[in-house]
Amino acid sequence: MIFALITLLGLRFFFISLDQPQKVVQKLSEHKPSIQNGEYIFNASGCSGCHVSQGSDNRQELGGGKAFQTAFGTFFAPNISMSRQYGIGSWSLSDFNNAVRNGLSPQGNHYFPSFPYNAYNKMKEEDLIDLWHYWKTLPAIESPNISHDLNFPFSMREAIWFWKKAFVRTEWVFTETDPRGFYLVEAMVHCAECHTPRNKLGGLSKSSWMMGGNNPTGAGTIPNILTTTNDWSQGDIEEYLLSGFTPEFDTAGGNMVEVIEGTKLLTTKDRAAIAKYIKDLSARNNYNEKK
Repeated sequence: MIFALITLLGLRFFFISLDQPQKVVQKLSEHKPSIQNGEYIFNASGCSGCHVSQGSDNRQELGGGKAFQTAFGTFFAPNISMSRQYGIGSWSLSDFNNAVRNGLSPQGNHYFPSFPYNAYNKMKEEDLIDLWHYWKTLPAIESPNISHDLNFPFSMREAIWFWKKAFVRTEWVFTETDPRGFYLVEAMVHCAECHTPRNKLGGLSKSSWMMGGNNPTGAGTIPNILTTTNDWSQGDIEEYLLSGFTPEFDTAGGNMVEVIEGTKLLTTKDRAAIAKYIKDLSARNNYNEKK
């Protein structure tokens, strides 16, 4: 028993020693910030979908608290408002960059991948800078954070170092389409984070990209985007991203309701780029299946 405890503490110390040097402070380019574009990136990235204050219908109030039940335990969305006590009001641009693109806290600790930095790490530097300057205009919400309730050993934050090495990638998955399309889908709107199946350790299955899978909550499944929209036209997908209405006169449900709260604020051109990505990916997969 004592030997097992010593071994566990030794492994924890080893994980911490690996964890600390991973803090990366990148030299951000000189860029004149656009708060207007920052607001656009905020809506495209669905930030409020997870972090809006519980009980609030103001998408700019980011007090967090929403629970996400998974096989690993329950995650609670943190307060990411401009509160200096509970949120990120004391952060610098470099801190924000490290969190969004590297999954690291200002103290150099790894964030759990329930935060989709595996997608946001592809965000353009200029967009990230604009996003930060918009963020600084948002209100401070003085709501304490709720600690995650995770199963051991998944509660060991330090071990995320190994998860990142195994699963975090910066390359694009599907580039046989318009560049704006794969930027929006794979980085900003991060569609694959829900619609791509995961292995037992939570890594995305690139071979089944956007093909749905088990709901992390254990209740039902996440739809296969490609088969769901196979009989839809590109225009049908664009309309769905705007209004939430399907060609069958059904409406979006579940978490897609909040996603559409963001995509409806995109330009017509950007919704078309997302729709084209989906149709091009579906056509590529259908062709490969027939070969």
